[in-house]
Amino acid sequence: MAKEFDKLTSEHIEVIRSIVSDQYLKLEIADREQYGHDETEDFVFPPEAVALPGSVEEVSQLLKYCNANNIPVTPVGAQTGLSGGALSVFGGVALSMKRFNKILKIDLDNLQVITETGVITQVLHEAVEQHNLYYAPDPASKGSCFIGGNIAENSGGPRAVKYGVTKDWVLNLEVVLANGEVIWTGANTLKNSTGYNLTQLMVGSEGTLGIVTKAVLKLIPKPKMNALMLVPFRLAKQACECVSAIFKAGITPSALEFMERDAIQITEKHVDSISFEIDPLDEAHLLIEVDGAEESELMAQCEIISATLEQFEIGDVLFADSEAQKNELWKLRRKVGEAVKMESTYKEEDTVVPRYRLPDLLEKVKALGKSYGFRTVCYGHAGDGNLHVNILRDDLSEAWWSTELPKAIRELFEFTVSIGGTLSGEHGIGLVQRDYMDIAFSETELSLFQGVKYVFAPNGILNPGKVLV
Repeated sequence: MAKEFDKLTSEHIEVIRSIVSDQYLKLEIADREQYGHDETEDFVFPPEAVALPGSVEEVSQLLKYCNANNIPVTPVGAQTGLSGGALSVFGGVALSMKRFNKILKIDLDNLQVITETGVITQVLHEAVEQHNLYYAPDPASKGSCFIGGNIAENSGGPRAVKYGVTKDWVLNLEVVLANGEVIWTGANTLKNSTGYNLTQLMVGSEGTLGIVTKAVLKLIPKPKMNALMLVPFRLAKQACECVSAIFKAGITPSALEFMERDAIQITEKHVDSISFEIDPLDEAHLLIEVDGAEESELMAQCEIISATLEQFEIGDVLFADSEAQKNELWKLRRKVGEAVKMESTYKEEDTVVPRYRLPDLLEKVKALGKSYGFRTVCYGHAGDGNLHVNILRDDLSEAWWSTELPKAIRELFEFTVSIGGTLSGEHGIGLVQRDYMDIAFSETELSLFQGVKYVFAPNGILNPGKVLV
């Protein structure tokens, strides 16, 4: 049974106003609707109030009060999420992190950065790159998403294949707990075997265990150069098969992305300034990047990849010969999700499997589409075995969308788990995947999750309705 929360009263609102000030409390319906959505389908769940605290002390006071008064709190970042993690499904207070937008210190001696969590990911990238340093996680929404959201969802992006996802870069976190207490989860060290790993527990917890206000992230020297190629494949299945073959040949690309033909065509149609000729016989493309310190190192990697490609039926390989052309190819890849949303209402699944099973996953997706009668557009981080499956609504009825589609998704997830995969690679569970958690976890495992959540937030006020039913 879903927990019941109290509705905001005028007394509650006045207390919250005293904490964040009138300027940073939004009560008008237009403001509440603005904070009531993310990028998940067309869902809108307006909160009863929007609070924009500007300090950890204000977050602490706000959570302490809401916890004592049974008021749900939904943390809201840049609202770029794709699993409904920022939706205020129980009303209450939307806690925006927009004002936590300062990079506090770039530590050049220890190669670390201390940042507030409302900093835009690309802003952080550019700040550390001025010192010739590198923070690798780069989701497609890096130009707008927040570091805090990346931590909440354990975000990845194209370069996770070589450099890892967000969890691999987080050393320490400042967290405000549901009762208002403030803790640091670890230490600013590269190794830490002292106690339970609360830092990694927080990464990917989707705002259900605490509000992350500061993060200590590790950095590395920025790779000096890279090479980028776009490879057309006559058969999409062969493009998927090629992924594993590249790794078997001894190459770990810095990015290895899959785009089927429809993904490119839809992106060309909806996004200005992208002009890309594709052969109508090519079913898919791989975008392959390698990086290194010397040009000879890049050329050696490209030669091995080229030899590997000869095993497959491919078209003419495009080697990007300038930064402008590299940027154009990356723009094509990064804009796919945005373009698909312009095409139709859609539901995006974030399935991930061992990369050698990627051909089987793609085959299953297309078989389900044929069986149930829906159109899919697939793309993703092939080097990680992470396939973004976009199911387009087109002219399907509301009744079909709400009753039949969940059956197809359950069948997809059951297959994914059966071949060693899981439900989400980087978008999280949030609201839209929570009903499928029983596929990936036993009752015992789900009970352990519930127990962890209870320890951190016994009153259940933190982002209720997400991850677990």
